[in-house]
Amino acid sequence: MSVKLGCIADDFTGATDLAGLLARSGVPVSLRIGLPAEPPETAETAPFEVIALKCRTAPVADAVAETRAALDWLRRAGAERFFWKYCSTFDSTAEGNIGPVAEALMVDLGTDQTIYCPAFPENGRSIYMGNLFVGQVPLAESPMKDHPLTPMRDSNLMRLLAPQVSGAVGLADRLTIARGASAVRERLAALKADGTPHVIVDAVADEDLANIAEAVQDWPLITGGSALAMPLPGLYKASGQLAADVESGDRPKLGTGSIVLSGSCSAMTRQQVAQYLQFAQGYRLDPLMLAKEGADAALDWLKAQDPDAPKIIYATAEPEDVKAAQAELGVAQAGEIVEAALAGLACAARDMGISRFVSAGGETSGAVTKALGVARLTIGAEIAPGVPWTFARSEGRDIALALKSGNFGSVDFFATAFEKLEVS
Repeated sequence: MSVKLGCIADDFTGATDLAGLLARSGVPVSLRIGLPAEPPETAETAPFEVIALKCRTAPVADAVAETRAALDWLRRAGAERFFWKYCSTFDSTAEGNIGPVAEALMVDLGTDQTIYCPAFPENGRSIYMGNLFVGQVPLAESPMKDHPLTPMRDSNLMRLLAPQVSGAVGLADRLTIARGASAVRERLAALKADGTPHVIVDAVADEDLANIAEAVQDWPLITGGSALAMPLPGLYKASGQLAADVESGDRPKLGTGSIVLSGSCSAMTRQQVAQYLQFAQGYRLDPLMLAKEGADAALDWLKAQDPDAPKIIYATAEPEDVKAAQAELGVAQAGEIVEAALAGLACAARDMGISRFVSAGGETSGAVTKALGVARLTIGAEIAPGVPWTFARSEGRDIALALKSGNFGSVDFFATAFEKLEVS
């Protein structure tokens, strides 16, 4: 199939979030883990291609290089329009990576304006007068202010983006958005005439996202959270650019066994872990102990468990514990030690015959997916907004993976995920 939209996501959970929302349309979605090794000219492609990178917190130069390589692959696969997907809480630092990547993609595509809209109303992310809210709380007052890698201490997206880009940053506010797609186009055109290449776009409801998507559907590059891409399949169908009749693929037959692997320390994941531990066996990973003794004790614990029984291995901890580990080990090393341990334990679980995996946290999901040798995922049933089940092959086995962003899902997400997999 020809590629209608080529998407690049800055982490693996964000990629599955985007793929799941696009798949709601019934249109085939292909999710590729990392830069594909297969030449695009010979690859079997889908109308919506998503490439999942692990570059959210990578050095700026590395993130730019990876996303440009992904763009090149998608262009050679036939895509003419592109979506740069980042987190709905705009996770980044003053140096990047959201802005530098967007500017690099703009240069490669020869376009002189793009929009930024991480809103996801269904998950409580909204933008008003350029300020990002998490539920009813400004971003800088939400738990994201204590994120271990990208603490968000400002709620204003214009101020957050400005240090990351070389061009001017403007705003299309909610009053404009609410007047419809024509008003959005007029505002964007006026900003372009004033020499403003980067535009933050307000959105507080799905209707706003529909107006924005209609206004920019034919742009070479759109950037934002996954929810902004959700209206695009319908718009492409309505304009005749995408066929309405699509066949969905068959779900693979899975073996037994399940496990949750959680590295996220977000407020929601902490609640989810606590809830799941009420009836699941659990093993907590301590970064300081991992640094001294490795993961052998966790591996021994895993091997002693019933593969079919509920179980969770987690490094999820309170912010003060995370800061203590980072102070002793360093921020990067503390995270890498946990990711490496969870990745190794995922492979051990697979070798025990476990075929159902829930991974919590973007960095964790990236490490786990890479360790399992997954190159491509097919999208299954949605567990919660932005979190679908996906299916893949690992060492000749069919497995199911749910890659959950830290703050997504309800308190009972882990149990609900496995229940939905059995009835889907």
